[in-house]
Amino acid sequence: MTELRKTVETFWASAEARDWETFAGTLAADVVYTAPQSRERVRGRERYVRFNREYPGDWHLRIERIVAEPGQVVTWIHFAVGLEEMYGISFFTGDESGRISAIADFWPEPYEPPQWRDHLAERY
Repeated sequence: MTELRKTVETFWASAEARDWETFAGTLAADVVYTAPQSRERVRGRERYVRFNREYPGDWHLRIERIVAEPGQVVTWIHFAVGLEEMYGISFFTGDESGRISAIADFWPEPYEPPQWRDHLAERY
């Protein structure tokens, strides 16, 4: 298991627990967060912690899958706010100290598949 994988697991666990001190400890001081779909960028630990701490609603998350290699980790998470549920894919880059230095989040929207493939796929 990579050191960064452990850091990312702590990142998600502390976010779920609203333990913002531990959450901040997973981040490099100059962490950069990007959300390509909304074209947002948040620079720095303090701003990124605040970005998450101020997220509205009673939200919860769980890790569905983690793929890790030295210096890079990808997570697939399930995220729920009230009755709304979604899945996110996050790409993490680590620095030499094992902290998270960059995060890129993708929040794909669910959609109905085209009818032409009904006979090939099962719905769940």
